[in-house]
Amino acid sequence: MEKPICLIENKVNEPLKINQEALQLLQDIQQPVVVVAIVGLYRTGKSYLMNKLAGKNKGFSLGSTIQANTTGIWMWCVPHPQKRDHTLVLLDTEGLGDVEKSNTENDTWIFALSVLLSSALVYNSMGTIDQGALEKLQFFPAFIWAVRDFSLDLELNGHRISTDEYLENALRLKKDSPEKLDLAKKCIRQYFPSRKCFVFDRPTQRKELKNLENLSESKLSSDFVEEVDIFLQYIHKNAEAKVIQGGHVVTGTLLGNLVVSYVNSIRSGTVPCIENAVLVLAEIENSAAVQEAIKYYEDRKERLLKLPTETVEELLQAHSQCEKEAIKVFMARSFNDEGQEYQKQLGKMLESKLKDLCSCNERASLDRCQALLTQLFQDLEKKIARGIYAVPGGYQQFLNDREEPLEKYQRAPGKGLMASRALQDYLKYQEAAAQSILKADRNLTQKEKEAEVERVRAQAAEREAELQRKLKEEVLKMAEEKEKSYEEHERQLIAKMEEDRKNQQLEYERMLSIKLQEVKHLQEEGRRAEAARMQDEIKQLKTEMKEMKEKKPCVIC
Repeated sequence: MEKPICLIENKVNEPLKINQEALQLLQDIQQPVVVVAIVGLYRTGKSYLMNKLAGKNKGFSLGSTIQANTTGIWMWCVPHPQKRDHTLVLLDTEGLGDVEKSNTENDTWIFALSVLLSSALVYNSMGTIDQGALEKLQFFPAFIWAVRDFSLDLELNGHRISTDEYLENALRLKKDSPEKLDLAKKCIRQYFPSRKCFVFDRPTQRKELKNLENLSESKLSSDFVEEVDIFLQYIHKNAEAKVIQGGHVVTGTLLGNLVVSYVNSIRSGTVPCIENAVLVLAEIENSAAVQEAIKYYEDRKERLLKLPTETVEELLQAHSQCEKEAIKVFMARSFNDEGQEYQKQLGKMLESKLKDLCSCNERASLDRCQALLTQLFQDLEKKIARGIYAVPGGYQQFLNDREEPLEKYQRAPGKGLMASRALQDYLKYQEAAAQSILKADRNLTQKEKEAEVERVRAQAAEREAELQRKLKEEVLKMAEEKEKSYEEHERQLIAKMEEDRKNQQLEYERMLSIKLQEVKHLQEEGRRAEAARMQDEIKQLKTEMKEMKEKKPCVIC
């Protein structure tokens, strides 16, 4: 994208609305997305930082008056500067607390959407971290706090401290302080375990701020330029691709579906629910995963296989390879497939594709063989029609003339696995003419004619028996292929479930580490009752971890 576009519109006296053009641009992104959203009071320079994250000086509107310039949520999608095959999605939000807004309720929803959609959330504030700033942050899952125009010394009790220590000190719970004052701190500590803080000097003189986007770095405070560079490096390196419940990595397509789900909830008057959104997304994404896998199977089959095949083994081998890769495509995109409903659906569709493929292969083989038989036997057919063989000794002449096209047919390549069936059918079709020639041949005695009839009948029976034998072999091979298909589905499913289990284990371990750290802080602050409640949560978490380790993976029935 060359420039930002409004993703969610917030107009006066209207509910939030999705810009369909922006949504389509987002849903066209098939790569994993790193989503960085910025929130904070209006006129605090949020857009400047977002432009820098995009590697530009201009893009998101900065504005220079007391009126807020950004309304709703604006989006800018750019290639990630460090993560290969990832897209950096920047979400710039309208400022909170604009006194000119007629619908301040949407402030809350803009804020909530920023939290729900982002993988890294930047809170931009002015001055210092104080109680007023904290009370504006009550439901974060995680955040990076950017403190602008910071003018204090980073010292605590006479010692230098880091910006992160400054943040943690601001979040310390004070003994005997009112519950209301500590609520924001508790929420941030509980819902935002990964915390980072940056402080920025004022970029330039006040009168120059209105022209900030046009100023060269030489005109800006050197401390500010250095601080911005450190901030950008941290975000680009540490902001991860967005994931949802179960550790599933979000693509632009999936993020677009999340936007639709959340905004629809808000417009209907309900609170956006992550669990409900995940269920809806799972249906959408798993259905798409099935279709993508089938399309991959079809495309791969067309490149790999040329019909007709000479043997059923050749056909089944190609199908097996295409099926294996198609299942892999499905597994890569699907998630939260309860009871393997969509994988079973894929299995049935692939089984149907195999049946169709076998039918197409047989049809292609028959068409090729019938065309070849017509071509090779056309001279013989013309002689029969003209009565050339209706003479004494004509039957032997007929057999001699038939031998050459029969040999050419047997030697012809590319006939496919229906070659014998097509020849059998053709000889049956020609049998009436052959019998007629035999009966008219006066050089043969009645006994010789009867012997010839018996010989022809025996040859036909032998050919039919051979066809039935091959048919039984094909049925057995198809049954073996079905079993191999089941085993491949099972193998890939178990591998995916094991990967999901490991991801869940890592998430549990991360949560356990956070809770243990929080217990330590609570004990240090003398919050024994709260520390005890946290210990109960840790006990429950350990129980869940144990159950997950002991749980055996279920497979497709």
